[in-house]
Amino acid sequence: MKIGELAEATSCPIETIRYYERSGLLAAPGRSAGNYRVYNADHQERLAFIRHCRLLDISLEEIRRLLHFRDSPDEACDEVNAMLDTHLADVRTRIASMLVLETQLVTLRSRCSQTQQAALCGILHELGHVT
Repeated sequence: MKIGELAEATSCPIETIRYYERSGLLAAPGRSAGNYRVYNADHQERLAFIRHCRLLDISLEEIRRLLHFRDSPDEACDEVNAMLDTHLADVRTRIASMLVLETQLVTLRSRCSQTQQAALCGILHELGHVT
């Protein structure tokens, strides 16, 4: 299949596919007689794996390590487990930070409950105070 077909089959932009090739996450495809990239089912499966990882906010470097284990099925997966545990802890930390941010924004929003002149806006006044 051509790159456009691969892009459509995996819902992945063409430029992203090329980037994954350049970065070594996706093997370079063969070429047709007309010098078009020719992808196969292995490319599609690997790209789907990469896309799934990215949807889970897994970094490209982490994906590189996961692909190593995927390509080495006889190795123990303890590093994979540790990597996911670390990623999960990072996500939990970000969620906690976002909850704090939400509380701060709700408090800030409560400073101005009606439409009025900007000079009287409690939100703008609050933002002007350095803490």
